Amino acid sequence: MTVDLSNFRKNYERNSLLESNVPKKPFQLFDDWFQQEKSFHQERKDNEEINAMSISTIGEDGGPETRIVLLKEYSEYGFIFYTNYYSLKGKAIQNRPKVCISFYWKNMERQIIIKGITSKIPRKKSDEYFHNRPRENQIGSWASRQSMILSSKEYLLKQYNKWKNFFDKKTIKRPFDWGGYIVKPYKMEFWQGQPNRLHDRLVYFLEKEGRWILYRFYP
Repeated sequence: MTVDLSNFRKNYERNSLLESNVPKKPFQLFDDWFQQEKSFHQERKDNEEINAMSISTIGEDGGPETRIVLLKEYSEYGFIFYTNYYSLKGKAIQNRPKVCISFYWKNMERQIIIKGITSKIPRKKSDEYFHNRPRENQIGSWASRQSMILSSKEYLLKQYNKWKNFFDKKTIKRPFDWGGYIVKPYKMEFWQGQPNRLHDRLVYFLEKEGRWILYRFYP
């Protein structure tokens, strides 16, 4: 079966991206774009997860693997997300800590691509975040052996109920195999859609002395 998608296209014309209008450091531009996207959805009172990002790693077979995770914190130090340390992504990060994360915000016709080096955040910070999660999600972290083969959905639900009954009204401890990672970027690309496919691409590179340099790439 062949499905022709050749006519799926749109013209981009909402904004432009010029060197004269961007900060010297990419984190400020990321925050500007994030806040603009956040305001867009707040005005419409929708529940869009604009913090959803793809993260690409290199798997045990040497091939790339990409999935969606939720960004939970960002600063000039990096981008933090949480997962199971023994999941496929956790094992991949342990073996090859360089990753690529990306955001696509269709309403503002923008995407951001970030390459960085990933490491675990301090245990205390993972503990704090874990205990701020909904209780149901905390239980789910105990019930799921992420990325392992599962015999059936019914078995997973049994595991969830088992841990729910086990903890009952007790405080739920963070599982030892679950916690946060921070991606510390060395390259950040900002893409702004433009008419006629002449898109704006501004790319920041981190030099050894900690200074960011900026280039414009062909679309």
